[in-house]
Amino acid sequence: MASGIKTVWLMSAGIAAAVVSTSAVRATTQEDFHVKTTGDLVDLCATPTSDPLYTAAINFCQGFMVGAYQYHNLAVQAEGRQPLVCPPNPPPTRDESIARFVAWSHSHPSALSTAPVEGMFEFLTQTYPCRS
Repeated sequence: MASGIKTVWLMSAGIAAAVVSTSAVRATTQEDFHVKTTGDLVDLCATPTSDPLYTAAINFCQGFMVGAYQYHNLAVQAEGRQPLVCPPNPPPTRDESIARFVAWSHSHPSALSTAPVEGMFEFLTQTYPCRS
């Protein structure tokens, strides 16, 4: 269980940090914090360090992603099902994961209008699929 939480933390934090350095500069807005879409989540995760809302945005991004991933892991474990996501061992760093998430979002614009958890797991399942 501890290794699963470590993996969750590393992946989620990595997603948040790398997005900042790889996305186009855009001012984060209060509306982004409503996180109605995957695009809103990407915007928060990609907040530049110079933005006044940077700290809040990155913390929100990391918390959202860590929480969603941990919930998935607990639900899988409780229901005895196969996980949707199987990161490599060792897992990618937070920065690597964030950079991949942002890059993925640029090449999957249709995902930006989906629910944030849906878009996040679409990215994760495509990037870290489980073998049958």
